[in-house]
Order: sequence, then structure tokens, then C-alpha cells
Amino acid sequence: MIQTQLYIDGQWQSPIDRGTRAIVSPADESVIAQAAEATRADARLAIAAARKAFDGPWRQTTIRDRAKLLNKLAELIDRDADKLAHLESLNTGKTLTESRTDMGDIAATFRYFAGLVASESGAVNEAPHHVISRTLREPVGVCGLITPWNYPLLQAAWKIAPALGAGNTVVIKPSNLTPLTTHHFTQLVAELDLPPGVFNLVTGGAEVGAELAESLDVDLVSFTGGAFAGESIMKAATGNFKRIGLELGGKNPNIVFADADLDAAVDYALNAAFFHAGQVCSAGSRLMVEDSIYDAFIGRLAERLPRIVIGNGFHGETQMGPVQSAQQHEKILGMVQAGIAEGARLVHGGKRPAGDVYKKGYWLEPTLLADVTAEMKIAKEEIFGPVITAERFRSEAEALRAANDTPYGLAAAVWTRDLDKANRMSRALRFGTVWVNDYHPYFPEAPWGGYKASGIGRELARIGLDEYTELKHSYINLAPKAMGWFGA
Repeated sequence: MIQTQLYIDGQWQSPIDRGTRAIVSPADESVIAQAAEATRADARLAIAAARKAFDGPWRQTTIRDRAKLLNKLAELIDRDADKLAHLESLNTGKTLTESRTDMGDIAATFRYFAGLVASESGAVNEAPHHVISRTLREPVGVCGLITPWNYPLLQAAWKIAPALGAGNTVVIKPSNLTPLTTHHFTQLVAELDLPPGVFNLVTGGAEVGAELAESLDVDLVSFTGGAFAGESIMKAATGNFKRIGLELGGKNPNIVFADADLDAAVDYALNAAFFHAGQVCSAGSRLMVEDSIYDAFIGRLAERLPRIVIGNGFHGETQMGPVQSAQQHEKILGMVQAGIAEGARLVHGGKRPAGDVYKKGYWLEPTLLADVTAEMKIAKEEIFGPVITAERFRSEAEALRAANDTPYGLAAAVWTRDLDKANRMSRALRFGTVWVNDYHPYFPEAPWGGYKASGIGRELARIGLDEYTELKHSYINLAPKAMGWFGA
């Protein structure tokens, strides 16, 4: 049985009230860990430690020191990649192949920001010869980082690497459903010679996140998760007008025109929707297909869906694992039934798979709902599960109008051989990422984030580092002279 603790001010410790939370395997509902369950009091201790470290020795670290730190963390992630991947699959239910890929991406994120930090220097502005005018970037201060349950360590890395690289101190709160890889990562941090309080781990529920958002000693809060919690954080952050970064999910259209490479488009439609059982903020669950190929496209999907291998993520043949929690399982089933009630046609799935092996755990068949219209609830709301909803469109203008008719704006894809059409669509779609003839690739060098209700700010890329800095103009007059203007 795994036991986790809090990490505050350079020390492992139990919560003040000794609270714990049972962590459950999504594959069989067995208890796999007892995680420390922090309260507001624990969060305040962590914030105070981060504040003291930021106002003290950590401010003296150099750009070179911080770049070395990020590179060392990348080395430790590589060293423990198998252990981390095992914990990720155990805790989330995703396949071990997916988790191993995540660990490589996490190490790459730390190396990317290490290189970016190492190249930092202030810009010298044009000024008179007796003036030194510089534009500087300085750390924001204490950063509260709140991460989701679907990609626990990957999303943490997107925040931790730029936060530490920019010279901030950190209090991180992982999801109370999936804290195991963040806890192990903190063990890696503890191997390093960091000043106490620079990095703090506080595992717990909503009250810990609320304390990070409300505290006047937290200068920035970065949150990835649901819109309701994001709204609460945004309101709470007004207490000291702290900087906020919010990544709140999406309803992502995957648009297939009749001139597309249909073999590739069918294959990627499955990849877009069923990686990690569809529990991906950028999942291409809203399939939109041009009318002339719609029936054939649905038919080809229907042929492949029964062949998807559902099972334990540690089995080599498994292609899709369970969803993460009982609550998510019930929500997805409810949305599928709501879609059918609205008039959608169930082509495949929509229930727990048959067989004794699936009686325990949060299993769902990969599901396809056809003949969905843009007005239906399932076409507008994020399902966050292994469900494709399929819509027809008859023209480029209709596809564009329907795709943009959503409160979200995270990601979209377009499938066409017509490069002019691809360019028009990618320019007109109001989404933070638009793929053409592909789905899901991302790189540390490219920004990630969305329009509208998909959030505020960007992660990764140069802007992902800038989010954790304040911009300062430094003006030094080397030869001051009296002006003789007032009362001279």
C-alpha cells in the first residue's frame, strides 16, 4: 500500500489533522494508496514557507543555477521513467504505452524550459549616453499550481518548469484523485539541494485550492480543470488581483471534408476521441463530416469500434483503459442517454462492456452517436469520455459556423487535400490550436491554450515562461543634473 505525505518547507510531514484519502484503482476499484489529505491550515504553512523562500535565499539564484536545476530534474525523470509510468497507469487507468510517452514528454518540457531560461537576458533600450535603460523580466513570486486528474504529471510539468525556471517558488496541489506521480516527482525534488520552501506539495481537496486562490501571499495561481472550479478561482483571485492562468477544457471539432484522405481521417478520428478513454481536454469528440461521405465514414468507424481492445492498462494488447472515477463514469453514461433522448442514433457502445472482468472498475465501451445536430446538448457540452458525436455539414461555411458556435475554443482539426481551404479554415476557426490532416500533436516550443471559455493565458513556448514573470523597466541616470524648473 502506497502512503503519501505532504512536503512543506523542505520536510515530509503528515497533515495537521492526520487526515488521509483512499486512492482507488479505476480498473478494479481496489484501494491502491492512502494519500495525505491537507486542509487550509496545511496550505497556509506551505504558502508561508514559499513566501519566506522567495523573499530570502531563492532570490539570489542565477539564471544559470535555475537552468541547471531544470536539466537535473529532466535527468531524474528519465532515471525513474518506468516507476513514474507505472504509477501514472495505476492511478489514471491509461495504458502503460501512453504513460511512457508522457514521461518522455515531461522530461522534454523541463529541458526545453532549461534552454529557454539559460538564454534569458534583459533588453537594453535606446537612451541618452548618460542613461542605462533596460527591460527586465523578474519572477512573479509565490505560485499556486493546481493540476487535473487526467494528465497529472504532464500538466504539472507544464507549470513547474517555467515557474521554477523564472525564479518563483511553488505550492502545488494535484488532483485528489491522482496524486501519485506528483508525489514521486516531489521525492525527486527532495534529492536536490534546494532551499527549504522553494517547492511544496499539498495534496487535498477543494479547500486547499481555495486557500491558494484566496491567499494574499500567493502572487499567481495556475489552474487546469473544469469551468466551474475555474470560475471560483477567478473570483477568489480578486482579493489581491493575483495573476491567473486557466486552462478549462474544450469542445473540439474534428472537421472532415469530402476531399480528405479518408483512410487517414478515419484512423485519426479514433485516435482523436479514444486516447486515454477520451479524457483529454483537446479530444476530438465532435466529429463533423461532409454530407457526401458521411454515411460511408460512419460505416467505416462502425467496423473498427468493436475491434478496439478494452482492458487493463498494464496488458500489452490493451488499446483503451477505463475512465478514471465512478463520478465520471456516471456522467458519461448520462450524457449518452441524453443524446439518444434528443434524437441521436447509437451506432455502437453506450454501456459497460460485457464480461466478468468489467464488473469492477469504471469501464465503458467506445461509443459512437450519429445524426447529431448542432443544437443538441451533446454537441455543445464537453463529455470527457470515450464518445464520438457525429454531425453532417453541406458546405464550408456551414462547417465553420457550426464549429465556432461553442463557448469553448481550445482545439480543432481540419481534413482536406485543398491547401487553400485548409488555410481559410485554420485562420477562421476560433481555437487556440488548429491541426490540418493530423490530431493531437503538441510541442514544448508551441503555445497551448484556448479562446473564450477554454481559459486565460497560454502554457508552453516562450509565452509559457513569460506567464510566470513580471515586466520591469529599469532606468538609471548616471549623471543627474538639476532641472531648475520649480521655484528656481
